[in-house]
Amino acid sequence: MIYTVTFNPAIDYIVNVEDFKTGEVNRVRSDIKYPGGKGINVSRVLNNFDVDTKALGFIGGFTGEFIKNYLENEGVKTDFIAVKEDTRINVKLKSNKETEINGYGPTITEENLNSLFNKIEKLSSDDILVLAGNAQKSVPRDIYAQIQNICVQNNVRVVVDTTGEALLNTLKNKPFLIKPNNHELSEMLNVDIGNIGDTIYYAKKLVDMGAQNVIISMAGDGALLICDEGVYKASTPKGEVKNSVGAGDSLIAGFLASYYKEGDILRAFKLGIATGSATAFSVDLCKKEHAMSLLNQVDIKKIS
Repeated sequence: MIYTVTFNPAIDYIVNVEDFKTGEVNRVRSDIKYPGGKGINVSRVLNNFDVDTKALGFIGGFTGEFIKNYLENEGVKTDFIAVKEDTRINVKLKSNKETEINGYGPTITEENLNSLFNKIEKLSSDDILVLAGNAQKSVPRDIYAQIQNICVQNNVRVVVDTTGEALLNTLKNKPFLIKPNNHELSEMLNVDIGNIGDTIYYAKKLVDMGAQNVIISMAGDGALLICDEGVYKASTPKGEVKNSVGAGDSLIAGFLASYYKEGDILRAFKLGIATGSATAFSVDLCKKEHAMSLLNQVDIKKIS
């Protein structure tokens, strides 16, 4: 099974306003609520691909219940840990400009963390664990590395999708896959990246530091895969971008949906690119049929 961990889930409340004006009463044209969080996004897309997945993490209050019920109604298995404070709400205001107001999130106690550790200790070498997003300040900065230490004992493959020091701390435990974008790569290593050659050079540094497979997303310029077989560049399908949220999570989900069934890194990379693009072209996270329809537009070339 593929498990995902989301430390700080949210309800994403998306509000459309015709012409938003500060200091005035604004009428909502339309609104919708989705369960949010990078790990949750991965589980939702995996479920759309009929891959067995379970969402782990921390939820609280009526907002947490909304997330749990929404996922289970879609068919996603959950095993969340209940906390005392309410799960946060993120407001996405869509008008002349797009504005986001993100909530802080509940406090995670040592007892809560131990409950999560106990669940992860039960995973086996047949499982994959996805650690995605940033954790609250109440959680140790090296929490992902701590979880990896548990996974190493049972040969659980770990995917890490976070940034900065939190990602660097995980490399010593040889994560199966990491996926920073080119800007995050630059910030993480504190270097200037001016071209694709620089991107490849510094992405290889992450492999030298322990990552088994590295995907670097480069927006409209496609994506790179650095793996044992070499360096590969993928083009991205063309389409109207409707959604900037969840495309990277969908890339990981598409990659894992393919790899979990077939074990082929390049085929997984190709489906990941198609799936990430399908979400970018959708209002919500993509469906399997949409991603598969874009597959033929993804061209992968070995460049090193």
